[in-house]
Amino acid sequence: MLDWMTAGAIAVAMMQPQSAPPASAPPVQEPAAQSATILEDVVVEQRRLEEFVQDFVGQVAAPAPRRGLARWQGGICVGVINLRNEAGQYIADRISRVGMDLGLTPGDPGCKPNIVVAFTADGAELASSLVGRNRRAFRMGGSVNRDIVALRAFETSDAPVRWWHVSIPVDSETGDRAIRLPGDVNPSTGQPSAPVISVFAASRLNSQIRDDMNKVMIIVDVDGMAATNLNQLADYLTFVALAQVDPDAQTAGYDTILNVFNAPQSVDGLTEWDMSYLSSLYRVQDAPQRRVNPAAQATSMASDMIRDRRAAQTAGEQPAPRE
Repeated sequence: MLDWMTAGAIAVAMMQPQSAPPASAPPVQEPAAQSATILEDVVVEQRRLEEFVQDFVGQVAAPAPRRGLARWQGGICVGVINLRNEAGQYIADRISRVGMDLGLTPGDPGCKPNIVVAFTADGAELASSLVGRNRRAFRMGGSVNRDIVALRAFETSDAPVRWWHVSIPVDSETGDRAIRLPGDVNPSTGQPSAPVISVFAASRLNSQIRDDMNKVMIIVDVDGMAATNLNQLADYLTFVALAQVDPDAQTAGYDTILNVFNAPQSVDGLTEWDMSYLSSLYRVQDAPQRRVNPAAQATSMASDMIRDRRAAQTAGEQPAPRE
């Protein structure tokens, strides 16, 4: 199967023969220090903090159908295609640096990217070309990616940035894949076969199966970048690279980097709110008990964010929503 880095490079090269080589490396530079921008005009009227946070998680989170929220486990390797080396390296470094803060390990130079960021003058054409060339990479079968409607939107959207995540259910005890994919056969019989999981602690509320991010393709349409700077773009890409984000999320009432294309002056980079979301996502997945019910997992994540927000309010770092 053609991997995403190779497919992306081929497709971009076909569309833009002058494309630069990809940047793929662990952090070698510390990105410039950033300060979160607090929106003075964001007012939460007659809403409790719990409702506000739960609404945000409900808007943003986009797990695969019937699966829990996925996150990267262990290592990440970032590849940036068709951008001058200095800018591409900055983006790769920024994603890797935040990943390190969340407990992830950046790959060594020359690693095979599992996070691919491709720049192009026509995002829809590149997305359609990639899906047409290797549809199985985007629709692997089973509950590992969003549905066919979402894939069509990935191909046809006019958004300046589009992305496609693939996650894999794995046995948290062994790290082995815990779902059958098309083409899986028993080597002894040649018949279709599914992985066998040894269950150590069966429960209706918890499971030893967790959802790991497997790869993400992000396409950036350069024509939509005029109002943003490199720092804003790198932080936006960081957020959607490290979490499953709904492209249609309505986040105008929140202090988040996800608003950067609709309101470029409202946010400089990843905010306290964004980092709280990412940190909570990775803490919840690290908990010994993993929720079977995706809604319950999202509730646990929201509860973790609420504790973060209240601690920040107590310390005077973040104004409390007006209730």
